[in-house]
Amino acid sequence: MKMSTVWSIIGAIIAIIIAWWVVNVAFSIAWFLVKAIIAVVVAAVIFTLIKQAFKSKDRQKQR
Repeated sequence: MKMSTVWSIIGAIIAIIIAWWVVNVAFSIAWFLVKAIIAVVVAAVIFTLIKQAFKSKDRQKQR
């Protein structure tokens, strides 16, 4: 086996390892962003519900 063939095989293995790591990091970041967006939406809904609950209590007190 030629030395260039060995280096090609080693290069391919290293490329696969690096690609695997990059994809893993990319999916981790993407999943974090998805969870953050979901958390912001849920927080906004909860904030709106709490705000409406206090508005209705304030209206009842004024009457």
